[in-house]
Amino acid sequence: MTELAQQLAARTHALAVTTRRRFPAALRDERGSVTIEQALWGIAAIGFVAIVVAAINYYLGAQIAKIR
Repeated sequence: MTELAQQLAARTHALAVTTRRRFPAALRDERGSVTIEQALWGIAAIGFVAIVVAAINYYLGAQIAKIR
């Protein structure tokens, strides 16, 4: 290995080791996962309601067209 490659490998390794020592809890942190799940369920519910409203509007529009 060249000296430059050795220096880069050593610094990269040191950075990885330091990061693991300083932030061990960050790797296992699951705070916010419930919030994300709730947000996704909310988005799904809004999407379902939008589909139902669109279907009702289509049906009513077709019925109104028959009356005219």
